[in-house]
Amino acid sequence: MARKDPYRNFRFRVEIDGITQAGFSDATIPDSTTAPIDYRVGTDPTHSQKLSGLTTYGNITLKWGLTDSMDLYNWRKQVVEKGAAGARKNLSLVLIDEEGADKARWNVMEAWPTKYDASDFSAKGAEVIIENLDLVCEEVVRVQ
Repeated sequence: MARKDPYRNFRFRVEIDGITQAGFSDATIPDSTTAPIDYRVGTDPTHSQKLSGLTTYGNITLKWGLTDSMDLYNWRKQVVEKGAAGARKNLSLVLIDEEGADKARWNVMEAWPTKYDASDFSAKGAEVIIENLDLVCEEVVRVQ
């Protein structure tokens, strides 16, 4: 029987509605958590049941080397100036295997940027300037 090795995490792409951005160095896959709620049934004085409560999703962080592209920064600027209502976008995080085939996909719904950050300047350094964008979202579904 052939051995199935797990996929490596270094090849991926991020697809964002209406934004073309190449060269992300990092992208986080948000977690999902469903809060447990204790419910005590009146006829059982010693035990409680665990019911499912609100499901929440973690943030996505995108990191990339600074280029001339202003698309992601302008998306954040749109939220600052007009709020998140008109700035929500769907996106996908896609894992690619070593042969270049798509192997896993997480679809993220109703995302919008909540934080922008860029690395500091240093006359002593030679590193690439990294931009960071934190996104919040309404739902994350692994579809592949």
